Amino acid sequence: PEMAAYKGMGGSSKGVIGMLEVIESDFSRLETDTRASEDQAASEYNKFMKDSKAAKETKHKREVQLKLDKDQTEFDQGQVKKDLESAQRKLDAANKYYDELKPACLEVHVSYEERVARREEEIAALRQAYEILDKKGKGA
Repeated sequence: PEMAAYKGMGGSSKGVIGMLEVIESDFSRLETDTRASEDQAASEYNKFMKDSKAAKETKHKREVQLKLDKDQTEFDQGQVKKDLESAQRKLDAANKYYDELKPACLEVHVSYEERVARREEEIAALRQAYEILDKKGKGA
């Protein structure tokens, strides 16, 4: 089989101009698609950066608040420990004083018979004083 000689695209109505028009339309389509992709990527990047910045600020504020809360809690804990130590010292002093007073209040050194005798003596002394006052009141 013999090959026929190439005669170009002279018979075609478009030829080189048609090919350039196809290249131009392909380039225009590619340029439009590329611009749209770049615009979309730029938009996504800007949204990502905005979200990241907001998240960073939120996390920073939370970190600062947590540090403040921690410091306040540590300060309060120190105060409570001081108060506890003070209360414990006062309790120890009160218990020591109670231990000193306890024997005097609970131990009975006088028998029942002695207490009855003292009470009767006191009643007799009061009656005698009443009689004396009564005599002075009538005689005056």
